[in-house]
Amino acid sequence: MLANTSSKKILHRLLNFIDFVNSLTMEQLNHFFFTIINATPSSSVVMIMFASMVAKYVIFIIPLLLVGLWLWGPSDRIVLLRQLLVKTALALIFALCVAYLIGHLFPSDRPFVKNFGYTFLFHAPNNAFPSNHGSAIFTFALAFLFWHRLWSGISLMIVALAIAWSRIYLGLHWPLDMLGAFFVGLISCFLSQQGWCLWGNSIMRRLLRFYRYCFASLIRKGWVNN
Repeated sequence: MLANTSSKKILHRLLNFIDFVNSLTMEQLNHFFFTIINATPSSSVVMIMFASMVAKYVIFIIPLLLVGLWLWGPSDRIVLLRQLLVKTALALIFALCVAYLIGHLFPSDRPFVKNFGYTFLFHAPNNAFPSNHGSAIFTFALAFLFWHRLWSGISLMIVALAIAWSRIYLGLHWPLDMLGAFFVGLISCFLSQQGWCLWGNSIMRRLLRFYRYCFASLIRKGWVNN
């Protein structure tokens, strides 16, 4: 009986919360979820330091994996792996171009520019929507999710969500900036796939020729893959 009453209370509160969310405009929703995620002066110093590390440095997983897998990926799967890496790199280029275009067509202020919430990491007051960090890491994660393995895509998506959280937590971005970045990733992977169907083989031939010319000595010594 007690458990049944408790379940009804939880359900009632959940329905009230849903009604509350439905009553908000998009901007109010953006502010509401930002307020929930954003750190405050009373937040843990350790958590703020952790978020700062994630926000600033975890993004470097992109170039490290791209270069590392190209040079030292499993030799028995290197052809398919390099195709994945090139498609991912193309998607990243599309992502940055799309994000730049959207940012200039629909400029948006960061939270600290509007004096909203709290900021714990310095950043230039440039355009907020969509997040460049978010666009890059979501594109990277989605590329592996679509073109590699489920486990690698999910692992990188967790990394992407951590970066998105950290930059909202520190007051650099709105939640909507990260949602927009996710959709930029979807669009960019689609564009990359279309581009690959048209020019993929040509791009791979030229890249491999250039790579083997530049790294000929290291390839002969067996320090990197052919």
